[in-house]
Amino acid sequence: MRGGRQVAAVTDADFDLAAGECLALVGESGCGKSVLASALLGLLPGNAETSGTATLDGVDLLAADERTLARTVRGRRVGLVPQSPAAHLTPVRTVRSQLEETVRELTAVPRRERRAAAEAAAARAAFPADHLDRHPHELSGGLAQRAATALALIGDAPLLLADEPTTGLDRDLVGRTVDELRRHVDEGRALLLITHDLAAAERVADRVAVMYAGRIVETTAAHRFFGEPGPRHPYARGLLNALPDRAFTPIPGMPPELTDLPPGCAFAPRCARATEACATLPEPLAGVACHHPEGPRA
Repeated sequence: MRGGRQVAAVTDADFDLAAGECLALVGESGCGKSVLASALLGLLPGNAETSGTATLDGVDLLAADERTLARTVRGRRVGLVPQSPAAHLTPVRTVRSQLEETVRELTAVPRRERRAAAEAAAARAAFPADHLDRHPHELSGGLAQRAATALALIGDAPLLLADEPTTGLDRDLVGRTVDELRRHVDEGRALLLITHDLAAAERVADRVAVMYAGRIVETTAAHRFFGEPGPRHPYARGLLNALPDRAFTPIPGMPPELTDLPPGCAFAPRCARATEACATLPEPLAGVACHHPEGPRA
């Protein structure tokens, strides 16, 4: 950044994702979820630096050059539902033409059948057929989201990164969208679902990873996270307790700026369980990075 400053937007992210599995990555805005997805596809800004490995089918996504990413990874091995779909749609072309182009590039569908294939892709994402000949600026936010989802599903990529795929959708369409994403998983593919919508995550996820201030602080099975014994990290439990159908209790305080992280555990200033030990960064043990993890619910 300016003045030679650096920001660690994501640190020590460590997880695996198998075929036929959905991992939901959850956390407050600005914690690094979308940066992580962008890093996996080589879509970070030019001033960003990455280290480590991210291996998919023998390809290290972090080390791959732009030619490899553009020709063999994006769309083919990894599909993306972007967080800001309107910014990813070509503004001067209709939704239909963009769908047909993607069908041509990513599938073996004959030319005479591409129109029908594009319409089928739109139907998978609940995009209305009578809007296919509209341009992106003629779409609402929810329609743009569905168009982006349709584009991401066309290649049936082995890994799908869905970054807030339910933004702008009403609850009925949220359910339909996550069910379609789950079908993608049940057919033997992998899904990394980045979301604020914990209800959607509960509906589709096999495991949940919770991110706070650029670090994954807990990873656990979805049925344990949403049921019993519940999450063990105080922040993760606070996320659930903030839901209207649970305790409806907000987490006190505000997330820290990534440019000004406290020493040790970044959640300690907001945590009722914090002690002097929290001045030291906790190592992840048994899936949770916390000096004072929660025990089972009473």
